[in-house]
Amino acid sequence: MNGNVLRTGLVVLGVLVLVLIYASAFTVSQTQQALVLQFGRVRTVLNQAGTDRPGLYFKLPFFESVTVFEKRLLDLDLPVQTVLSADRQNLEVDAFARYKISDPLRFYQSVNNVQVANQRLSSFTNAAMRNVLASASRDAIVRTQREALMNRIQEEVNRQAKNLGIEIIDLRLTRVDLPAANSQAVYQRMRTEREREAADLRANGAQVAATIKARADRDVTVLLAEANQKADQLRGQGEADRNRILADAFGQDPDFFAFYRSMQAYEKGLSGPETRLVISPGSEFFRYFNDPQGRARPAAAPAPGQ
Repeated sequence: MNGNVLRTGLVVLGVLVLVLIYASAFTVSQTQQALVLQFGRVRTVLNQAGTDRPGLYFKLPFFESVTVFEKRLLDLDLPVQTVLSADRQNLEVDAFARYKISDPLRFYQSVNNVQVANQRLSSFTNAAMRNVLASASRDAIVRTQREALMNRIQEEVNRQAKNLGIEIIDLRLTRVDLPAANSQAVYQRMRTEREREAADLRANGAQVAATIKARADRDVTVLLAEANQKADQLRGQGEADRNRILADAFGQDPDFFAFYRSMQAYEKGLSGPETRLVISPGSEFFRYFNDPQGRARPAAAPAPGQ
């Protein structure tokens, strides 16, 4: 009887020991960092960022508890908000951030959990975006200085987040755009400006074309005048040479020259099929028809009694 009671007591004691061991043992993985709390007071920090001490740990059962935090990067997606730029343009800004818990003790004391931390970080980031972007123009935010502005926002948020035991690793502006109503107005203004520029270009082009055409017409007129002048000079020179040659030929053989001129007159005067001449056959015009030598016919003797 006493042996059974002893065995039963030993079994119960073993079970209690196992329960105590189970209740006191816990593990911290590579991706976690933990706080051991004793009646709400932090006793130790395990596997804090920057250290590498994951593994099996023990705590006092029923007197101590363990709070585990993520050691990896956490996401913070910010809602779209409207900010006012330095040139008085309303912009819709969409952003996100990546952060880590750098000091779990301070994180626990200030915000206690990730949900509250996200709310505080959203407030910090929105305020920083408004302050930084309010000092920059729309073009600087959208194109020229976007990277520098994001770095300034990240630095300003980090100064405030340090008190929460948080470090912002990356902060990005994913979308910066005008509100829908303003976008249409801006689009219309840009279209009007481009149409005006196009009209100016067309007007300038028409003016240049008119200038080129006028210059070309003037050049054509000058070239034609010069060509006509030269042609008249050459024609006059040719006529002079022709007359000189004819004069020389006439001086050398007047009979042949008279014959040649008569042949030319016959060619021109009798060339057409409808040519009609009302002229006396004894006319000077037909003298080579009447006599090969071109001698004039003697006058007819008057009839007797006349």
